[in-house]
Amino acid sequence: MTQLQGIAASSGIAMAKVYHLEAPDLSYTTTDIDQPEEEVKRLHAALDISKSELEKIKAHTKESLGDEHAEIFSAHLLVLNDPELIQPIEDKIKSENVNAEAALDETANMFIDMFKNMDNEYMRERAADIHDVTKRVLAHLLNVTFPDPALIDEEVIIVAEDLTPSDTAQLNKDFVKGFTTDIGGRTSHSAIMARSLEIPAVVGTKDITSKAEKDAFIIVDGINGDVLLNPTEEQIGTYQEKQNEFERKKQEWAKLKDEPTVTSEGRHVELAANIGTPEDIEGVLNNGGEGVGLYRTEFLYMGKKQLPTEQEQFDAYKSVLEQMNDRAVVVRTLDIGGDKELDYLDLPNELNPFLGFRAIRICLERDDIFRTQLRALLRASVYGNLKIMFPMIATLEEFREAKAILEEEKTALRNEGQNVSDSIEVGMMVEIPASAVLAKQFAKEVDFFSIGTNDLIQYTMAADRMNEQVSYLYQPYHPAILNLINTVIEASHAEGKWTGMCGEMAGDSIAIPILLGLGLDEFSMSATSILPARTQIKALSQEEMASYKDTILSMGTSDQVVDFVKEKTDQAL
Repeated sequence: MTQLQGIAASSGIAMAKVYHLEAPDLSYTTTDIDQPEEEVKRLHAALDISKSELEKIKAHTKESLGDEHAEIFSAHLLVLNDPELIQPIEDKIKSENVNAEAALDETANMFIDMFKNMDNEYMRERAADIHDVTKRVLAHLLNVTFPDPALIDEEVIIVAEDLTPSDTAQLNKDFVKGFTTDIGGRTSHSAIMARSLEIPAVVGTKDITSKAEKDAFIIVDGINGDVLLNPTEEQIGTYQEKQNEFERKKQEWAKLKDEPTVTSEGRHVELAANIGTPEDIEGVLNNGGEGVGLYRTEFLYMGKKQLPTEQEQFDAYKSVLEQMNDRAVVVRTLDIGGDKELDYLDLPNELNPFLGFRAIRICLERDDIFRTQLRALLRASVYGNLKIMFPMIATLEEFREAKAILEEEKTALRNEGQNVSDSIEVGMMVEIPASAVLAKQFAKEVDFFSIGTNDLIQYTMAADRMNEQVSYLYQPYHPAILNLINTVIEASHAEGKWTGMCGEMAGDSIAIPILLGLGLDEFSMSATSILPARTQIKALSQEEMASYKDTILSMGTSDQVVDFVKEKTDQAL
């Protein structure tokens, strides 16, 4: 028996035989050619086949996982249509008289190396996109069969160095019971898709591909991050019990789907979901979501060649509001920049885009884009319970300017005879330490706060959460973070306002008791985390958690906080 430790990327226990999803042999020989135009034709034939395949994968992904995940393949298609990539390949074929395989591979590797070494997370992800799609093109040039996970027709656990988005999108969870990889993290495309598919996954094991033999029996523990190869009969029995226990928990969670979220003494808190597209609402309702705490509207803008129209946006917002049937829907206005870029917007290249021209800063500068979105939101407001929040607010002036533009558009629409709701709450994301520190002043002007912990943590700790060398500093339970959160919650309550949280921390089992004690009003998370969180909160006393508040806030380290919470909430956890 061999046991490996990785990162638990998607909960559950899976047991089956190993299926190696191996990259095809794409080795080639660089050759001199006499007819470069024929090689260019070969290149474009391979590009066309690859585009056709990606269109089919995109359609399959949209049907099985929704628009948000399908947009990954829109990005892949943009790569294959990008003249900045294709033209240099053609030029290399013609100027150096080399075959298409060599020109493609050498040019792609140049771009991949360039993007991989950039500080910008978006650019690093673009390197992965280029790698994924150019491998497909190279396979067609070589007449090599590209891996097709959709053809798997028996129960297996996939073992791979990594899973590309196109690999993961084709997984049939009736046969693929789980997967494990050498590399990757909880925020990688494959991990996010695994959670959407609800199949167990462990990533980042470092060397599972070299350890796992074909058809060997394997156990993937997506709860604790363990992978067992060739387990003993006793271990198989133990994990079957764990698997059965997890299934029993899921059945117990399901019983709470239509129940309110209340603590042991009956205090209600709201459990909402983070979404990216209208198609995500089905998952929210199926998992008992009491609202939408974060609608990431940037997915309406991504994977396109131009800005979405007012009508396109109106249709999307109206759909979400109607489906939620008067449950609260908190819509974040356009949050582009940092790790999310739009090819069709001529935005400046920046040394540190996370601290640069992004989110509300772009919207206030390009108010034509902002006003179009606000008009669409205001027109849709009569179809449900809409709340609007502005991202990346650092100063009172920014919030006041954004709200003034909103009021101008509201007046303009009413003058045009359009109906607009009278009860739209207007709030802001708290993700910059400055706005958390100044929460008392902001609380007098906003209707609510929503704490975006993903950015708040990295800005407070001065640590890029995607940088492995400083990842140890990305500490959600650090007392500095908890004190900022407490400052925001207390400031909102002093003004009779409410505070929610829409970062990853809101669905974390260690953080939930702490946040409950701090008085957080709304927890917004991935839809599949809602029922486990509701079960946990039901077993916790808010009064008891609040009694630990001063002790926790006075601690000096993250480890102290974690140990204390585990000790005090052992039965609840």
